[in-house]
Amino acid sequence: MLVCGGVSPHPAIIIPEIGRDELVKVKKTVTAMKQWASFIADMDPEVLFFISPHGVFTHSQMAYLDDENLTGNLAAFGAPDISFNLKNDLELAYQATAEANKLGIDTVAASLDYWYSYHPGSLDHGITVPLYYLQKAGVKAEMVAFGISLHPLDKLYRFGQALGKLLDQYPRRVCFIASGDLSHRLQPGAPAGYSPSGKEFDQKIQEALEKLDAGLLLQLPEDLIEDAGECGLRPIVMLLGAFSHFAAESHIYSYEGPFGVGYLVAGISIGEGKGEKGGESQEEPIQVQLAKESLKYYLTTGEIMPVPDPVPEGLEKRAGVFVSLKKRGELRGCIGTVEPYRENVAAEIIHNAVAAGVDDPRFWPVDLDELPEIDFSVDVLTEPEAVTSKDELDPKRYGVIVKSRGRTGLLLPDLEGVNSVDEQVSIACRKAGISPGEPVKLYRFEVIRYK
Repeated sequence: MLVCGGVSPHPAIIIPEIGRDELVKVKKTVTAMKQWASFIADMDPEVLFFISPHGVFTHSQMAYLDDENLTGNLAAFGAPDISFNLKNDLELAYQATAEANKLGIDTVAASLDYWYSYHPGSLDHGITVPLYYLQKAGVKAEMVAFGISLHPLDKLYRFGQALGKLLDQYPRRVCFIASGDLSHRLQPGAPAGYSPSGKEFDQKIQEALEKLDAGLLLQLPEDLIEDAGECGLRPIVMLLGAFSHFAAESHIYSYEGPFGVGYLVAGISIGEGKGEKGGESQEEPIQVQLAKESLKYYLTTGEIMPVPDPVPEGLEKRAGVFVSLKKRGELRGCIGTVEPYRENVAAEIIHNAVAAGVDDPRFWPVDLDELPEIDFSVDVLTEPEAVTSKDELDPKRYGVIVKSRGRTGLLLPDLEGVNSVDEQVSIACRKAGISPGEPVKLYRFEVIRYK
C-alpha cells in the first residue's frame, strides 16, 4: 500500500561530509531533511519508489533500473566512502512499466552502467542524497527507480495516477519520493543564470504542494517553465498524480534558495478514505457521487444509468439541477434544467451529468480516460421567483434568469469573476441572444451547491 511520500532536493552540499563549512548556508534544508526522513521512517516503508530527473532521460520513454541490486556512492562529489546497496523490487518495477504502457508511455530498462553519466555504475545523486538522510533515520527498505521523460505534463500526471492506484493495491508498504530541485535561476550568479521567472515558478510549486493541486502546475505557461531552469517539475507532477486518489495532507518542512537554486522539502501523509481528485470519497456528497457514476456508466455502456432503488435520501423531491464539469480548473461542460423534467432530483442529476459530459456544444465529448481528471459539482435549484428590479438581485447569493420574446438565459450564482448585478444580467442576456436595451423579465433563484 502507499503509506507516504515526499519531495526532496538533491544538492550534494547538504551532505555533512561533503558540505562541511558550507553546510551553514543550507542549515534550513539540512534540518528539514532530518525531520522529513524521520517522518518517513515512522511510516516504516518496505519500498522506496523514486522518481529522479538525473538518471536516464529520454524524450518519449520512461527509463527504470532493472538491476537486481541497486548500488551507488558519492564518489563524484568527493565522498566515495558513502555508499548504498539496496535490493530492487523488480516485481513492482515491472507492474509500474505495465501501467505506463497502458497509457502509451514506452518504457526502457536500464542498468546502473548506463544510468548516471557522471558516475557509471552508480545511482544518481537525485536518489543518493535523499537516501543518505533516509538511511541515517533508520529506513531499511528496497527500492524502485524511475527517470523522467519529455512526455506532456498531463500524460505524466495520468501515469502518476495509475501508479497511485497500483501502489494502493500493492501488498508492501511503499513511500513515493519525487526528487528535484526547483528553479536554478533565483538570483544573479545562479548556476543557470538569473531570471525573475524563477521566484514565480517556485511559488507555484509550493502552492501546488500545499494544496496537493496538480492543476496549478498543469496550467503553467511553457515559457515560465523554461525560464525557471528547474529539474523538479516532472517528478512532482507524477507525485501529485499518485496521491490524487487519497485524502492526503502535505507538510512543507522548508524552502530556501541560498545559491540561486530552490530547495524544497515536503512530506505527504494519507488519511482515511479517498481523495476527491480521481477516486471515490467517503465524504463526497451523494449528489456528486451520483453524477460521477452516471457519466462513467454512460461512457462505459452507452446507456443512461437507472435511478438507484431505493432513491438516495434527500434526492426524492423534484427540482431543477445543473451539473458542471471542470478539468484543471477550467470548465469542461455544464448542462442543467431550470425546472424539473424528471421524476426526482436523482434522475435529474443522472441525465444532466451525461448531457454535461457529451452534449455541451461548446466542448468535445468527455472521454472515459479523462474522468479521473474531472471535478464535478451539482447545483440543485430552488423554484425561480420573479423580481421587479435589479435591487432584488445579488450575484453571490442568487442566480438570475432573463426572459425576452421567447428567449431565456440563465447564470448560476457565486461565479468567479462575476461581482456585480449588471455583469450577471449582461452575461445572462448575451447567452440568450438578448441585445442591450431590450426589455427583459428577471427571475432569481438560489442553489444548494455540492462538490
